Amino acid sequence: MPGVFMNNLDLYYEIHGDGNPLMLVAGLASDSQSWLPVIEELSRNYCVITLDNRGVGRTKPYDTDISINKIADDCIGLAKHLGFSKISLLGHSMGGFAALDCAIRYPVYISSLVLASTSAFNSQRNIELFLDWAMYLESGMNLRTWFKNVFYWLFTRRFFNDTKKLNDFLTYAVEYPFPQDVSAFKKQVLAINEFNCSSKLHAIKSKTLIVHGKEDMLFCESDTRILEKIPESSFCLIDNAAHSIHMEKPEEFTECVLEFMNKTKF
Repeated sequence: MPGVFMNNLDLYYEIHGDGNPLMLVAGLASDSQSWLPVIEELSRNYCVITLDNRGVGRTKPYDTDISINKIADDCIGLAKHLGFSKISLLGHSMGGFAALDCAIRYPVYISSLVLASTSAFNSQRNIELFLDWAMYLESGMNLRTWFKNVFYWLFTRRFFNDTKKLNDFLTYAVEYPFPQDVSAFKKQVLAINEFNCSSKLHAIKSKTLIVHGKEDMLFCESDTRILEKIPESSFCLIDNAAHSIHMEKPEEFTECVLEFMNKTKF
């Protein structure tokens, strides 16, 4: 699989499909494989680039410095390495923070922006929650129990009615061959907690789609609506979806994204 050494990292990435470039940036503790439910559909019309953020997946070393700025630098560095002068950028949750930072600091490289399940800042409740998640990992909590408790915040109540699906997701998470290091998880948490670009949203020039799951408990609708301060932004609200929209409702998610992408000039 492709990889490039840059910014003192062995950065892992994948490319799917042809067309204008669309880079997908994953959230906390997630890597390129978290996009599997939507890659096939998105790559029918676009060159989809996925990467493992610093501190997760097959990007090494895990003990590197982590900040939203550095994750954004990695995204733009990868785009340059691949020879793209402009990309569309889709970020989920923490990946949305990185996408926002790219649009603010590297506007010439961003043709359009999709912000999914995210905001311009992390609430104080979430700061405490994510620090607790890190503490539970550090304490040696059983991984299956840990992931199940995280899933309560990622998926709708209906998700838990399908016991087989729940168990399949848990087994996949626990047995994933590229597990995140505990210290790297905490560094990602601290990076999220330090980020706030609320005062800079008005300066973003890219056409922007904001995608929100109606039942998202991590970033409530009022937190996400702050992104409408971006001048050329539109809002897509998806019913029966929580925080991990692209995993629980991939068809609705890709339909929303492609409708926006297909009518946005590259």
